[in-house]
Amino acid sequence: MESSSRTAAETATQPSCWRRAAEAAAAATGLPRPGERVAVTGCGTSWFMAQSYAALREAAGQGETDAFAASEFPASRPYDRIVAITRSGTTTEVLELLRAVRGRGAATLALTADAKTPVMDAADAVAVLGFADEESVVQTRFATTALAFLRAGLEAHGALPAGVKTVAEAAVDAELAVVQPLPEAALAAEQWTFLGRGWTYGLAQEAGLKMREAAGAWTEAYPAMEYRHGPIAITGPGRVAWVFGKLPQGLADDVDRVGGALLADSCAAGSLDPMADLIRAQRLAVAVAESKGYDPDRPRNLTRSVILPG
Repeated sequence: MESSSRTAAETATQPSCWRRAAEAAAAATGLPRPGERVAVTGCGTSWFMAQSYAALREAAGQGETDAFAASEFPASRPYDRIVAITRSGTTTEVLELLRAVRGRGAATLALTADAKTPVMDAADAVAVLGFADEESVVQTRFATTALAFLRAGLEAHGALPAGVKTVAEAAVDAELAVVQPLPEAALAAEQWTFLGRGWTYGLAQEAGLKMREAAGAWTEAYPAMEYRHGPIAITGPGRVAWVFGKLPQGLADDVDRVGGALLADSCAAGSLDPMADLIRAQRLAVAVAESKGYDPDRPRNLTRSVILPG
């Protein structure tokens, strides 16, 4: 049964959003240039997208790239450019950071969904991805669209890492991800662990967050190689290990040994781009939430933007 939630409807629009993001990136100013020392920042979901982009950019040989939660940003550290991701344009920690680094030599670029917010004046350049804005509290399409925008910026320099698809190719995969049946093992599980390597670790982190936010589910996320250094202890019958990107050698045997279910469809030849695979995890979060009687459009204890008292 298909969900009638707003979150599900917004999730399904991601293929077109990614294509529009690639077009926007082609005409954008303020994107990182080859050789620059870059930091990428955000809060929550935006921080995980920052992690993915930072790993992609370094793997592409474009220059040192760090990712930080905005609240933990080392403002005294020198960078050529700082990229801040904030869907609402009102997130307190992001705005405070952009103000703190102004005039210290780093160019700043903000990615947002709303042109009528304070971030427009806080950054040197702003990319407004309003077509990916959301009514939902839980982010889905804005997060991946921001990553698609940055990913397209790497393409413009001919700098995608080996084996990473173009945004156009990822959008084709996303069209499949929004309609294909979800894995039965994932739907029936009581616990989910998401794993990734390199740029897909940020996607694994985001998949876990979506399940916690929308469904109040017990999920964890780790670098795929670190999973065997302790976290595999939580895996067993009725529990899932979901891998984004390349499957480490021997991991399938380890998960099987402890009785867990391994989901690694994105690793097979000709299969989904990892960013498209994240769409399946977003859909899973909605499905699990609704199976528990929760409303994914109104997650517990969350608001659409975190604005701290002055």
